Amino acid sequence: MNPVVVDVTARIVARSRATRTAYLAGVEAARAAEPGRAKLSCANWAHAFAASEPGDRLRALDPKAPNLGIISAYNDMLSAHQPLERYPALIKAAAREVGATAQFAGGVPAMCDGVTQGQPGMELSLFSRDVIAMAAGVALSHDAFDGALYLGVCDKIVPGLAIAALAFGHLPAIFVPAGPMASGLPNAEKARVRALFAEGRASRDELLAAEQASYHGPGTCTFYGTANSNQMLMEMMGLHLPGSAFIHPDSPLREALVKAAAQRCAAIGPRSDAWIPAGHVVSEKAVVNGLVGLMATGGSTNHVLHLVAVARAAGILLRLEDFDDLSRATPLMARVYPNGSADVNQFHAAGGMAFVVRELLGAGLVHDDVLTVAGPGLRHYLQEPILDGDTLVWRDGAVESLDLDILRPASDPFEAEGGMRQLRGGLGQAVIKTSAVKREHRAVTAPAAVFDNQVDFQAAFRRGDLDRDVVAVIRFQGPQANGMPELHALTPAMTVLQDRGHHVALVTDGRMSGASGKVPAAIHVTPEAAAGGPLSKVRDGDIIRIDAEAGVLEIEADLTDRPAEPAPPAQTGCGRELFSVFRQAVSAADTGASALFKA
Repeated sequence: MNPVVVDVTARIVARSRATRTAYLAGVEAARAAEPGRAKLSCANWAHAFAASEPGDRLRALDPKAPNLGIISAYNDMLSAHQPLERYPALIKAAAREVGATAQFAGGVPAMCDGVTQGQPGMELSLFSRDVIAMAAGVALSHDAFDGALYLGVCDKIVPGLAIAALAFGHLPAIFVPAGPMASGLPNAEKARVRALFAEGRASRDELLAAEQASYHGPGTCTFYGTANSNQMLMEMMGLHLPGSAFIHPDSPLREALVKAAAQRCAAIGPRSDAWIPAGHVVSEKAVVNGLVGLMATGGSTNHVLHLVAVARAAGILLRLEDFDDLSRATPLMARVYPNGSADVNQFHAAGGMAFVVRELLGAGLVHDDVLTVAGPGLRHYLQEPILDGDTLVWRDGAVESLDLDILRPASDPFEAEGGMRQLRGGLGQAVIKTSAVKREHRAVTAPAAVFDNQVDFQAAFRRGDLDRDVVAVIRFQGPQANGMPELHALTPAMTVLQDRGHHVALVTDGRMSGASGKVPAAIHVTPEAAAGGPLSKVRDGDIIRIDAEAGVLEIEADLTDRPAEPAPPAQTGCGRELFSVFRQAVSAADTGASALFKA
């Protein structure tokens, strides 16, 4: 094993000993209490199956028949979730084939960040993760299940479902994705049109045509943002059936995988001889595997929040230095947009997750001795699913990359180190994604232009006020201030400024999209401005230095006696007033930005 991976794993284990021990004791206690049907009265159980098909009602009388809960984030506004509409019927039919039952336990809300980017609704986005966890918890609170299948794909949805799965950690949990949409307009062309529109050189009709050619059918958006990073993590952490991540929706292979997930979940329940509970799958080593996979593939910065919160749900305590150290030890093996021009379909065709797992195992960068829903050992994920006639089977995945411009071996990577860094200095601590940023742009020293919202920034850009070397500071965007929205709408303007030859960077206590691009962005700054952090004291013209390689976020000014600017009043409308309790209870970004696990 790589010594850095060994050391980081050991310190996570040591740091988490008390919380992890308490969590595992709860898992064992829940299993010892017997499955829900053993505790429920006859009236309770009759209510649970009153509306079921006659065959399922009879099967429910068998105390040995597993009953599976289905938790779905289906809606038909999210292209990635639209295919989920028909999966519950497949799951129920597959369960019956093995003498089990399956019930739609509950739905959870799922918002599309692509719709809400730059809009008021984006201020609800991060908090929706905790809402999803709680909603799934309510669905499972009937306590009538021997396992659960989680149907979800996109940004906050999978982390929220994972937190709920760990709250019911004595139950098996298998995540059932839908897969990516077919490839559309090349990502580089989409980015070009966006930049032209930001400069006023492309019309709205031209922009809409490009966007519709990019996002054009059922399935996950094909760039490597948070949604597809979620799918990578579910593979690396052993919560998918092997090779499930990037199979297209509505294909025979996808349908077979959905059915197989149901039957596997029925086989590994609390009363089986092969009990594989979610709380044992998500271990310290599994979390490290997920972190390494994130770095090796140049995944989404949103997981610096989400993985911390998911791990905390399993009693595992992560810190930013864990991300930083593992990033420095992990080679960058993939170039998928925004880190390159390829999309996830091309990544999958080049070898995909089976190749990534093979290389990371071979390099000693991930732990094989973990429990997965497929059984003991990450080596299960060296395989990929295929149909042999109508039969689902697994075969060995690619042993060599089929396209070295997209996917490279660990011994010959695109870069020797992974795609994220921790920054520290006089402005606090932050995260920066480097995998899409050219080396010549990773260090910037320039005067600050300070804004309290992205609307004012965009107005300044249109006026030409930012056509210079500049560090744009967008503050009061943290979880306490307004729910920590993504600020992806800033990317086209910042890209234009960089392409004009200016030295530019972004500093914010908000988030960037999983599509964080080629402009250096120090994000998730803590302490946030609304909590009195140094960002609240920055003024226009202050010289700010960002150095991703050195891990520096500094200001050339003495802030000691400067008064902090007050946070703007919380905005209302579009449901934002309903989330004031989250803003008051949320933890800091470096501890997961969660209202469920206040640090």
